[in-house]
Amino acid sequence: MKVTVLGAGAWGTVFGQVLADAGNDVTMWAREPQIVEGIRDNHHNAARLPSVKRLPNNMTATGDRAEAVKDAKIIVVAIAAQHAREALEPFAPLIGSDPIVVSLMKGIERATGKRMDQVVCEALGGLPAERFAAISGPNLSREVADRQPSATVVACENIDNAKIVAQACSTPYFKAFVTTDVIGVEMCGSLKNVVALAVGMARGAGYGENTAAMVETRGLAELAALGKAAHAEAKTFHGLAGVGDLIATCGSPLSRNYTFGANLGRGMSVEEATKVSNGVAEGVPTTEAVVRLGEQLGVKTPLASAMDDVLKHGLTCEQMLRELIKGDVTEE
Repeated sequence: MKVTVLGAGAWGTVFGQVLADAGNDVTMWAREPQIVEGIRDNHHNAARLPSVKRLPNNMTATGDRAEAVKDAKIIVVAIAAQHAREALEPFAPLIGSDPIVVSLMKGIERATGKRMDQVVCEALGGLPAERFAAISGPNLSREVADRQPSATVVACENIDNAKIVAQACSTPYFKAFVTTDVIGVEMCGSLKNVVALAVGMARGAGYGENTAAMVETRGLAELAALGKAAHAEAKTFHGLAGVGDLIATCGSPLSRNYTFGANLGRGMSVEEATKVSNGVAEGVPTTEAVVRLGEQLGVKTPLASAMDDVLKHGLTCEQMLRELIKGDVTEE
């Protein structure tokens, strides 16, 4: 089938390669003329994915919105979460009543506190929930680009549509599972980035395995508590989208959020870490949104709150960890 990917960053381009490897005709949409020309004419995205020397022949690109989505059966959104709404609104009158819209984005909109499923459906003029799917899992783009064995989760209220998307991205090296728990998958993908910032910061400051394990497990508990309060399914947080993505994101320098945190731990300011960061660290704008979400849901968020103080007030890693472990004795 024809599949369109909106956004030709690293992960969007890699997922386009997965879709092409699965036998689909893939059209990438990008704002930047040089990226469009590179993919269309040379099958190479030198600006965003230089490690892949040649993309599949059944991948092309355009900068024209109408051309991009015409006849597409699946439309994949791979845009920075904080800019998704403004980027998607011009597509609303161009997308018909049939395509399934899939989000690769992991974040919470800072201005509204809304998940990406809510943002996408609103920006596209009231897209029905049954035509929205979220994809999330332990999917570091560089490793998927190298076609290393990986798995992900496709979430859609309509399980049949989830299966259509899963089939469209299934290859000998990429396995897709399905679920109807859109809220759980969305929250896992967003909130684990905050945990990765904290783990990266601890690693960058020289702390070892005990500290990293403490931050990861307490972060997972915080994430699961928020999910429960938002009526997500508990099992989602213990699967690929939850603990699986958490392990990958918190354990690899390929993770932008981990690397951003590590730079903070080495003594960089937020501004300095932002300048040297290779791409968007979604955990940075998401952290404040998670704190507000916890307040709305009545869930304590000590890790997100401590990282929020790091980002806003310049707390050191030692101070952040003290914030995390202070307080009375409680049950785990």
